[in-house]
Amino acid sequence: MAKVTKENIIRFIEPNIQTFHKKRLDNLLALRLKKILTRKNPYLFKAKALNTAHDLVKTILDAHLSSQEEGIFGGFLEEFAIFICRSVYDGKKSSAVGIDLEFNRDQTYYIVSIKSGPNWGNSRQVSKMKDDFRKAKIILGTNTSGTKAVAVNGCCYGKNNKPDKGDYLKYCGQQFWEFISGDENLYTEIIEPLGRKAKEKNEQFSEEYAKVINKFTLEFAKEYCAADGSILWDKLVRFNSGKRIKKK
Repeated sequence: MAKVTKENIIRFIEPNIQTFHKKRLDNLLALRLKKILTRKNPYLFKAKALNTAHDLVKTILDAHLSSQEEGIFGGFLEEFAIFICRSVYDGKKSSAVGIDLEFNRDQTYYIVSIKSGPNWGNSRQVSKMKDDFRKAKIILGTNTSGTKAVAVNGCCYGKNNKPDKGDYLKYCGQQFWEFISGDENLYTEIIEPLGRKAKEKNEQFSEEYAKVINKFTLEFAKEYCAADGSILWDKLVRFNSGKRIKKK
């Protein structure tokens, strides 16, 4: 079994984390106010008494960016996990639907679905994952060929004190990183390289973020505020949820 070195970790993280920062910034600059207004719940904003254009715009923008960043960073962590497992156990990205990683270890063939954290899905999504595991085992022919196949839901952060879920194992945080690397300390060794140049990149992002907040606030005030400054909630809800009028 090979061992992951600090140099291996840095070699992967440094260029790829820059891609994360670039995608994050590109997504911010590509945003349009009306696009995010259609995706958020205006009734919730009213219930929370968000009565200034700035507060409302900042709330919807932050919520939108947060969900986008989770997705982008989740993709980065998935690729990193595959890289680590490839380095140690000759793991590979799976071609099976719903499966991210597969590898042999200790005479067992593992098929892994990688998620960011432990609370990633509802019961229907979990059922879909279990079905993907079942189909992958059939396609790979592992159980019929005499090789023991084990399905694993790997979560990049968090904890889970009962990993045996019957149909599959669920490893979270330290358990997951140790499972794919054989190194019980890997989960903390990742932190330092992730922070390199983070201050510089986040300062650039903050500058552009401030511009977007100001631009969207001005646009929102012009379109959805009355002359006295109050928010035109009826107009906002009609834009968000009203039926489209077909052009004749």
